[in-house]
Amino acid sequence: MINRWKAQGGGLGVRALARLDAAFNGLYTWRFNPLYHSGALVVACFAVLLATGLYLLLFYRIGAPYESVAAIDAQWWGGRWIRGLHRYVSDLAVVAAILHGFRMFAQRRTWGPRALAWVSGLVLLGIFFVCGWTGYVMAWDVHGQALAVEGARLLDALPVFSEPLGRAFTGEESLPGAFFFMNLFAHIALPVGIALFLWVHVSRLARAQLLPPKRLLWGTVGLFAIAAVAWPPPLGPEADLLKLPATMPADWVYGFWLPVARAMAAGWVWVVGGSIALLALLVPVWTKPRAEKRPPPSWVNPRYCTGCEQCFLDCPYEAISMVDRDDGREGLVGWVDPAKCVSCGVCAGSCAPMGVGPPGRTGRDQLARVKDFLAEARPGSGDVVVVGCMHGAAGSVGSTAVATGLAAVDGLAGAPASAEAQEPRVFPVGCAGNLHTSVIEYLVRAGAGGVMVAACPPRDCRSREGVKWFNERVHHGREAELQDRVERRRIAVVYAAAGEGRVLRDGVERFRSRILAMEEAPAERDFDVGVECELDEAVP
Repeated sequence: MINRWKAQGGGLGVRALARLDAAFNGLYTWRFNPLYHSGALVVACFAVLLATGLYLLLFYRIGAPYESVAAIDAQWWGGRWIRGLHRYVSDLAVVAAILHGFRMFAQRRTWGPRALAWVSGLVLLGIFFVCGWTGYVMAWDVHGQALAVEGARLLDALPVFSEPLGRAFTGEESLPGAFFFMNLFAHIALPVGIALFLWVHVSRLARAQLLPPKRLLWGTVGLFAIAAVAWPPPLGPEADLLKLPATMPADWVYGFWLPVARAMAAGWVWVVGGSIALLALLVPVWTKPRAEKRPPPSWVNPRYCTGCEQCFLDCPYEAISMVDRDDGREGLVGWVDPAKCVSCGVCAGSCAPMGVGPPGRTGRDQLARVKDFLAEARPGSGDVVVVGCMHGAAGSVGSTAVATGLAAVDGLAGAPASAEAQEPRVFPVGCAGNLHTSVIEYLVRAGAGGVMVAACPPRDCRSREGVKWFNERVHHGREAELQDRVERRRIAVVYAAAGEGRVLRDGVERFRSRILAMEEAPAERDFDVGVECELDEAVP
């Protein structure tokens, strides 16, 4: 179990994530699955919070905090639902950030070059939380009072302030206006920190997609706006430091910690909370594989590099740059920065002459593997070969299939195990974006009836843009494209997440039916894809 967790991203966590993804794909389809867009939803929430917050700020009064919020709440035509939308979306931002972090953790996208994104994401979550805390205190109802009093108790445990903050909440005197001014200032200033750390969070990504698809974006905003109109969040009774409230409408997204913290000494709250925060910040350290288990970064063989810049353009993490050659030839050559490379292998699929990629996963390595695969599998004109991303449904066929790259998918074809001719064969790849199109050509021309590429849903690609660039190479002529001599009818793509074995099975069944209805294509025996792709054209 431990080895499987290390290899695939986390035992129970990754299985739970697979089930959730499959369920949400069934409801929303993979294009609009909110779990695939959890990070982008946080940014969308931030934009909505800024817009609604600016409106609410126009009516807020530091000298009469509760009365001004109550007046806003009395505006049924505007203020009430905007305040409700502001509150609901602030809850959604925290929930979406936690889901996004859980996905990254379960998929082991937390260490190495991705560590900066993990740490900055935790800081963003913390800033969101503190910003929401100050917002509740600004309303100064009984919930805001509870947050303020408990916060003062915790801060008094630190040797920071000369006078205990808790003295301000004894009820002997009214709270000064400066208290509410500082809360308002923090509530306005903290979004600046959110914007700054958001930039840090995506700084190592090429073409970062900050917002979800328009239909999901406006659908989510509309749904929460309707909820704010139909079920406006209650405003509790006004805070009174001399009374214990009988009831307290609480927001458990921001106030979940109150019952636990109140039952503990302030010092222990800091110890427990600090330990949890430190453990989370150290996730990139304790999830980092041992040196011998880490996938090596890509590298460029200058002998085959033509300086076309395609790997530089396609790299999802801006890990490749073009530099001057030092081998006596004119022009530029690709160079991979190991500190930025996550070994996704997208560059291997981008290189027509197959001169770049992680060791063992370049286009040349893939051709060598597919030759061995064909020698063992010997697919016929009625057979389907599944070229499967090992992070998706094809990766769940079992450890034997992953290790050997050749196995019958149990139950995948909906046929008895004895029907060997009908069982699809699995050729594993690390990512659809890593797949070189010459592999597909080789399989088709060697006699396979059809090649089905089983890829992850595009918005859940471990390589971010791997599926996107794969489709561009196969269907739209992007560099390292699938050659026109390959019959496109014998190629299909299915998007199947790790928990969607049925989707993969149904896709293979439909594709096989289509293949069997075609005329049999003769296998070519005297061809060499390496020669036809002019692999050595860069050699002087």
